[in-house]
Amino acid sequence: MTPFDSIFQSAYYIKSAEKLSQCPLDQGLEVAFAGRSNAGKSTALNTLSGQRKLARTSKTPGRTQLINSFGTNVDDRRLVDLPGYGFAKVPVAMKQNWQAHMQDYLMNRRSLVGVVLVMDIRHPLKEFDEMMLEWAAGNGVKVHALLTKSDKLKRGPAKSTMLKVKKEMAARGVEASAQMFSGLNGEGVDELRFKLAEWLELERPDEIPVNL
Repeated sequence: MTPFDSIFQSAYYIKSAEKLSQCPLDQGLEVAFAGRSNAGKSTALNTLSGQRKLARTSKTPGRTQLINSFGTNVDDRRLVDLPGYGFAKVPVAMKQNWQAHMQDYLMNRRSLVGVVLVMDIRHPLKEFDEMMLEWAAGNGVKVHALLTKSDKLKRGPAKSTMLKVKKEMAARGVEASAQMFSGLNGEGVDELRFKLAEWLELERPDEIPVNL
């Protein structure tokens, strides 16, 4: 449990956008979840919020093809589910189109304060992940590597993979952190909530002054 559980559990769908100009007003703070198709972005968002259907999940890679924004009960604090990259079974022209819009979002969204880079712990640091790290290093954007499906590996290999990812991010000059995460058994949910609360500059509910 964390002091911020109720904030993330209040998450609600705002809108889906094909391109940056259709996104919610560019104000406040937001954190984007990015990753290869089927890495577990939508599952992570659902686990984070404690809602099974907040973000759409599918066993078919590439179902998230729009920029999906979610609000919270704190004004102008948002979470964003970005289009998955990789082996989506969609027409090439469509794939190129929404990937171009994703890049526009990442480069030009002023309210973006950090990216949660979602990677299957069994297959980290693929081409898209490396591209994201290069972009982050070049633009001074914070990255938090979320190594999903940690329940699929034993503790030793899982920790070894996390250390390898941290070393790679440091070598690329990225301001980054990393953790293990499992939507199946809930490992790492509290750690993720604390990280997002830091980035979104959330006040602990028990420290918010009450006007009498």
